[in-house]
Amino acid sequence: QDNRISIWSVGDLGNAGVNGEYQGEPQLLCDIRHNGDVMDMQFLDQERIVVASSTGTVTVFRHHQNNQTLSANHRWEKAHYHVDQDTSCGGAACTGVICNNPEIVTVGEDGRINLFRADQKDAVRTIDNADSSTLHAVTFLRTTEILTVNSIGQLKIWDLRQQRNDPSQIFSLTGDRVPLHCVDRHPNQQHIVATGGQDGMLSIWDIRQGTIPVSLLNAHEAEMWEVHFHPSNPDHLFTCSEDGSLWHWDTSTDVSEKPSFLHQGGRSTTYFSHNTINQSVVSAWLSNDPTKDRMEITNLIPNQTLSVNSLDILGPCLVYGTDAEAIYVNRQLFA
Repeated sequence: QDNRISIWSVGDLGNAGVNGEYQGEPQLLCDIRHNGDVMDMQFLDQERIVVASSTGTVTVFRHHQNNQTLSANHRWEKAHYHVDQDTSCGGAACTGVICNNPEIVTVGEDGRINLFRADQKDAVRTIDNADSSTLHAVTFLRTTEILTVNSIGQLKIWDLRQQRNDPSQIFSLTGDRVPLHCVDRHPNQQHIVATGGQDGMLSIWDIRQGTIPVSLLNAHEAEMWEVHFHPSNPDHLFTCSEDGSLWHWDTSTDVSEKPSFLHQGGRSTTYFSHNTINQSVVSAWLSNDPTKDRMEITNLIPNQTLSVNSLDILGPCLVYGTDAEAIYVNRQLFA
């Protein structure tokens, strides 16, 4: 009921113990009250954090590092709303936010897309009826293009330079309209996109071709809440789910080193070597059947039973939050 935004220090790697484990407790540096549930948040720059609320409001908080306080720097009230902005109960949850400083894009349950600039009071651009269903997540494809996923299994590309309010491309999961909850773009190959949804499947898309996923991979047994390519090592992908698992997908494996078997259901698979193909052109994520290729999947929290709601990765460090009201930091991803 009483929500807060908190900044923590988890110490630096210099303090690691003999086995690399972190010495000392994480410390709460500062926190501030937040109206509504926090649906999503992202750093805009070193000291500003953009937060999406279930009330439809989007707030930019500033972290003052000199005296360790947080303050509300700017607020777009009811950036997302159902009826009109003036009714008291009209707010619609803002479900996703993505930043590319100074630009901030938000999506919501109202099917609206907003483009804000950090230093401007009003929205730079609003696409009111971008979607007739809930938009669950958004990411930048390029500086002028964004990708959204919605609750009827569609992925849409929007060109923010165009004045018209239609997507430039629409992709769909075939068959059932399974709600998609999360999306991430490959950091180096911008045409490769990963999404996850209510059925726990991982979908890999090549937005240069076709309108359906290149591959569908059996993953979690319940909703997939978050998918992330490793920012500097994108052969590695991470997904987390309502079923309490957090999977590390590794397509970088050298064939000779790994046993030819996939953890998923213990099916044995055959590997073929990529040496014959120009690796820079063909990503392992785009092979027709990645499971036949070289992929290893590891559940990083085998005994977890509560939902893993969010994750982020940087270098060897993985951070994730669960329904146990705890945040976990794993500093030895590739150990």
